[in-house]
Amino acid sequence: MTDSQFPHPQFPDPLFPDSPEAPPGGWPLDHLLARLADLPPLPETRRLPLAEAAGQVLADPLIAPTNQPRFDNSAMDGFAARAADAPTGPLPVVRRILAGQPAGAPLEAGTAVRIMTGAPLPAGADAVAMQEHCRLDGAHVHLPPTLKAGANIRRAGEEFTAGQTALPAGVRLGPAQIGLAAALGVGQLTVRRPVRVAVFATGDELVEPGQPCPEGAIPESNRLTLATLLTGLGCTVKDLGILPDHRETITAALAEAAPEVDLIVTSGGVSVGEADHVRQALTGIGRLGLWKLAIKPGKPLALGRIGHTLFLGLPGNPVSVMVTALMIGRPLVLALQGRQPLEPRRLTLPAAAPIAAKAGRRTFLRARLDNQNRVHALTNQGSAMLSGLAMADGLIDLPADSPPINTTTPLTFLPLPDLLT
Repeated sequence: MTDSQFPHPQFPDPLFPDSPEAPPGGWPLDHLLARLADLPPLPETRRLPLAEAAGQVLADPLIAPTNQPRFDNSAMDGFAARAADAPTGPLPVVRRILAGQPAGAPLEAGTAVRIMTGAPLPAGADAVAMQEHCRLDGAHVHLPPTLKAGANIRRAGEEFTAGQTALPAGVRLGPAQIGLAAALGVGQLTVRRPVRVAVFATGDELVEPGQPCPEGAIPESNRLTLATLLTGLGCTVKDLGILPDHRETITAALAEAAPEVDLIVTSGGVSVGEADHVRQALTGIGRLGLWKLAIKPGKPLALGRIGHTLFLGLPGNPVSVMVTALMIGRPLVLALQGRQPLEPRRLTLPAAAPIAAKAGRRTFLRARLDNQNRVHALTNQGSAMLSGLAMADGLIDLPADSPPINTTTPLTFLPLPDLLT
């Protein structure tokens, strides 16, 4: 692949500043997120039946084809009547209307109809009395004298009118969104093609989980961590294994994978160590856009392109991989999916105990919440200790210039479930 396959210089790539070299301390996270927000989504879309669209991202707005509800209907089992007739005494019950039946003839003054939930309201009726508040007397019914016009009626179009946007483009389709489309009578939706991601791990010391682990070796965990996260975000993931610390092998693997996917994510090999070859492999066949991120854990990070394929090189330490994948990998995927906002929900909560903050880099600490929604920073904060993340409810986001934290200090807390979807 050659540099000619990149966007033409007169159309600058939003990911690339004038130089990939970071300012002292690394690129600020907000700087990179602002660049990701300018990435266009993948252009390919497809039309899927609702049963196949779950988990996909809506490419076009869902427009209500009709009013919702389509007609005035009863919100309760009970009796439909004119509210003005309720205090006049027992009313003759002239017929029954079930859900799915037509409303029939208009209701005459001084009469009532038995009506079920969801059944269409007959013309002339302006209220429904709950059956629990009524008393039957043979073929007549006593309505509560305080019945008000409009009671227990769902009006046509009160949720949506025909032509109104029911869901904007960029929404990920979960149970409620699929159910809404079905309730509107829509059978198919236009969604974006899933982001295709290839995942590599690098390191001579790595062995597959479950295999014999000789002295000096380490079971490889980053690929499964990344694949689980990316699959949960709606990506199609190709696990392309463990690569040795060999520049030519890494280069060949990247070149082979790039034409088949939209994004390559690697772990390890992007720092400045003697065996860190991934960054050099990238610059040999593609372009390095940004290097080094001013966060902890996770400073070693490389972002670039190989042809038209995006490249994200993450650190090798397991916690650093997870944190950078959540803070950068997730918004990158969301941008390609056309989803907004890229940043997760942020809560302001009190600290349960003092925290010793170190100035210098924006820091993400693993934490749990107690029953009073106080934030407890976990003990195991090492970048190789996955146990802290496995037990965490979320991340504390400490600014680079954060003072020491005490129990009166408000903390910014990122709930972990929000970061996984």
